[in-house]
Amino acid sequence: MYYVGIDIGSTASKVALQGEKEMYFVLPTGWSSKETTQTIKEKLLSEGVDVHADGVKVVATGYGRAAVGFADYVITEITCHARGGREMAGDSCAIIDVGGQDTKVIIVENGTVQDFLMNDKCSAGTGKFLEIMANRLGVALQELFDMAQAGTALPISSLCTVFAESEVINYIGEGSKREDIAAGVVDSVAAKVAQLGRKKDLPEKVILTGGLSHSTYFTKILSEKIGQKVEPTENGRYAGALGAALLAREKPR
Repeated sequence: MYYVGIDIGSTASKVALQGEKEMYFVLPTGWSSKETTQTIKEKLLSEGVDVHADGVKVVATGYGRAAVGFADYVITEITCHARGGREMAGDSCAIIDVGGQDTKVIIVENGTVQDFLMNDKCSAGTGKFLEIMANRLGVALQELFDMAQAGTALPISSLCTVFAESEVINYIGEGSKREDIAAGVVDSVAAKVAQLGRKKDLPEKVILTGGLSHSTYFTKILSEKIGQKVEPTENGRYAGALGAALLAREKPR
């Protein structure tokens, strides 16, 4: 049997394959989730996995989950991220997922979701804001983090991405150092994510998932803001897809 989890995000689409072999891959979502799901299907077929075969079960989740027409089940992001995070961190944990369009805090106790919070989609505490600011500074996302580590954070206080970008443009116009602007950008996102996390009593184990999950620098800043250790995760960007694949295994046909 093969169990496929597909997480169609606003920026990237993640796939986790469990069963006779394991595999993870990510693709840009692009403008059309339906086209992306077709590409995913073809990629899986090239690996010997036919999503229409009797021995394959598929669960879809994420922003564009309804576009996965061949899915056996469509399950919410919270449920899938909680299942994937629990696999990574244990039955009692908090999962902070910084996505392209939103940020989620999911609290799991004894293997079940006890509570969750999501930010407003217009707020600047998301991965998309970091991408926009990196483009504004003319660097790749990893370069933004590298520069931020060498800088002193400038204050960026706006809750709206548009107004926050205006603050960055003003700093650029004033001739501020790129390292200081980069540090301010990362600090701003971490502060907004931490503000969401501080609204709940977090358990001892807290992990970061999503596109920033591998960044030890971001988790360091986030830990300082929250006042509690947040751990990076190697495959954290696949938490939703992994959870979907595990739920595919656990659900009846």
